[in-house]
Amino acid sequence: MPYRKINIWNALDWKTVGLYLVLVIAGWFSIYAASYDFDQVDTFDLSGRLGQQLLWIGISLVVGFFILMIDNDWYDIFAYWIYFLIILLLIATIFLAKDIKGSRSWLVIGSAARPLFSIQPAEFAKFATALALAKLLNSYKFQLMEPRNFMRALALIFVPFVLILLQKETGSALVFLAFLVVLYREGMPGVVLFSGLCAIVYFVIGIKFSETFWENTPVGELVVLLLILGILIGMVYDYKKGKNNVRYLLIGSFGVLLITFALSFFFIIDFSWVVLGIILAAAIFLLSNFVKYRAKQYLFIALFSLFSAGFLYSVDYVFNDVLEPHHQVRIKVTLGMIDDPSGAGYNVNQSKIAIGSGGVWGKGFLNGTQTKLKYVPEQDTDFIFCTIGEEKGFLGTTLVLLLYMVFIIRLVFLAERQKNIFNRVYGYSVASIFFFHFAINIGMVIGITPVIGIPLPFFSYGGSSLLAFTILLFIFLRLDASRRERL
Repeated sequence: MPYRKINIWNALDWKTVGLYLVLVIAGWFSIYAASYDFDQVDTFDLSGRLGQQLLWIGISLVVGFFILMIDNDWYDIFAYWIYFLIILLLIATIFLAKDIKGSRSWLVIGSAARPLFSIQPAEFAKFATALALAKLLNSYKFQLMEPRNFMRALALIFVPFVLILLQKETGSALVFLAFLVVLYREGMPGVVLFSGLCAIVYFVIGIKFSETFWENTPVGELVVLLLILGILIGMVYDYKKGKNNVRYLLIGSFGVLLITFALSFFFIIDFSWVVLGIILAAAIFLLSNFVKYRAKQYLFIALFSLFSAGFLYSVDYVFNDVLEPHHQVRIKVTLGMIDDPSGAGYNVNQSKIAIGSGGVWGKGFLNGTQTKLKYVPEQDTDFIFCTIGEEKGFLGTTLVLLLYMVFIIRLVFLAERQKNIFNRVYGYSVASIFFFHFAINIGMVIGITPVIGIPLPFFSYGGSSLLAFTILLFIFLRLDASRRERL
């Protein structure tokens, strides 16, 4: 394919660079406000957090400059090598990292007495995975939905996911689920994402109402099983457009439920077992249709229903025996099952107080009482957004939300205009990762998602996250600029 030389500075998307710079500068001032001490002498002292963050901003800008200077084909050629090296680093981290707040995810460079700096390899695994996934999907005659290819794509995503989980860094691991959105853009059926959404709904309802009973019936199980039955009937209607089958399922289901309800006046009945029986009978009916008509849709719907029911009855085991105790408490606090304002819910409670106290206009720069009196732990890292809410108020937080929204929409626009699969897949990976961080971080600060400890891009204090986000973004900017090189 013929190429033409371009001026990288003319081809660079300066709008995205401008948004990046605005977010980084606003982030530094937010960190300044969150960690400022009125007794400190030198704001720019490199031994302090403000000076260190300023140093990391400078390093990130230099690294971003060199990324733009590297030929764009280099990222395609060495994508697997970068991924492989990061995987080795993640494995080494499991054994070499020290335990810090229950996590073994930080590698300390230098002596134990005088460490030079520390890095979190999980942050750099994001751009490495994005590059490897882009290279795989850009392979010659690659078809994502061929079983072997689909498993290869999932393996690239879940290998770092598992390694980061072994470091007990659950939040960073969950970020890798954002890559499923990329697979959906490249041809993965929407039913996969729908299945994930169903799993979340089943888990939340099953846990939240696990101790609530209606007579002898557990409410959580009953509601989820009714949802599964409704989805089953809806799928039959949507996939097969068969009114007769839907009619049989509806009449049979309502008939059994009405008879059971009448019998409940004379006998003690667990309605969840009745609905489960209806689902099993419906699955058998669909399997018989599959055998009779050889329609794979019937098989899929039957298996979806059976796996959904199996997932529901595994929720208690996963919650009680797989999740760590502190994860269990955080989920219960988020779902409103327990009130622990001085324990697991302390951070979120103080964060909401700080944001609420800011009102419409905010208290002003460096005037936040919650911030200055250090009521909110991690207020310059994971909970940096509450500092913005207290000092800048509703208008300030709205402006930050709009900035992020414009930034992410811009990334999606850039990804969609790419002329080859490698660039497009990498671009959507970048947009998905930023959106996941943005949505989950702000969600946990205002108490609508569990606290899983992930930073707000460009705002939260931390050299590893800032540098990794910069690398992630500037590689995409370099790839985007290169689209004009091909004739």
